[in-house]
Amino acid sequence: MNLAALSPAASPAAALAAARLQRLPLVTLYLTERCNSRCVTCDYWRYGADDLSLQGLQQLLPELRRLHTEVALFSGGEPLLNPAWEPMAQLLRAAGLRLWLLTSGLSLAKHAARAAALFGSITVSLDGTNRATYQAIRGLDAFENVCAGVRAAAAHGVPVGLRVTLQRANYRELPRFVELAHECNARQISFLAVDVANPHAFARKDPRALHLALQAEDLDPLQQLLQQLEHDHAADFRSGFIAESPQKLRRLHQYFAAVLGRAPYPAVRCNAPEVSAVVDAHGQLHPCFFIAGPTQAAALTSGLDAALNSAPMTALRAQIRAGQRPECATCVCPLWRTPGRPLGLLPGAAGDPHV
Repeated sequence: MNLAALSPAASPAAALAAARLQRLPLVTLYLTERCNSRCVTCDYWRYGADDLSLQGLQQLLPELRRLHTEVALFSGGEPLLNPAWEPMAQLLRAAGLRLWLLTSGLSLAKHAARAAALFGSITVSLDGTNRATYQAIRGLDAFENVCAGVRAAAAHGVPVGLRVTLQRANYRELPRFVELAHECNARQISFLAVDVANPHAFARKDPRALHLALQAEDLDPLQQLLQQLEHDHAADFRSGFIAESPQKLRRLHQYFAAVLGRAPYPAVRCNAPEVSAVVDAHGQLHPCFFIAGPTQAAALTSGLDAALNSAPMTALRAQIRAGQRPECATCVCPLWRTPGRPLGLLPGAAGDPHV
């Protein structure tokens, strides 16, 4: 897409042509709304019921080819709960797409061999470094099971990353998360702040979840832990084992200070809606994980290209580019892809696809 042609001086026809997405390097597929975790940060497990069908994915495949899609991220809900996850992965893999799995890890040990044969990368959400913290956040006594799944997948040769959602219940375990990632033979670990302002992203009924964020008395301890991490794990930062740079991790402190009204939110650099899109379990299209798409943008009925380039979706992308969406100001997980740069699979790899 030619962003220069979107200037006010451009003619309406030129602006419309420039706003059309002709490539979609990354597509996120919500294979299901259902989840086998009981997370305090999310309500999909309470209300989710629907699965994306294999037939629905087959409908998308020709358009994914035309849009030169490189990577498909399987997400949800818990994607491994969709009984057709394996034939779906086989279908896309045969079409030349690289596959990335985002999972809670609860059933990863069971599926490790098959998942390793299909996915180029697996990211496991792990929000505790011990049984008690994991259960307090995830709602299940499954810490050892998830760690076993990470080890099993890694043993089959697939790069496994850990994704930690930092929040009040676990931030004091920050250095221990890095140690645990090494112990589980993960390839990488990444951190993001808990989202407290965007109910759409996690199907929450409560519009704000401020109780999950750090409080004023937690800010100084977090700053000390970040400094400790930078000092004690300098080699892990240099090697990329910790996906974020020390500078980027310091944004976590600023984010939680901003939630408390003590700082501005960290500046967000993101072009996710220009290089990626989300197709949910109903076949609806969204510009990113955090912003709901227009109800008219139904990828499985109108077609992916038509939904991507419909007038409502084009207008929504224009709003996002212009900084007119409040969700962007508080985003915890932006994506930036440099045009022409290969799209990486693990967070922090080329393209930094945090989805």
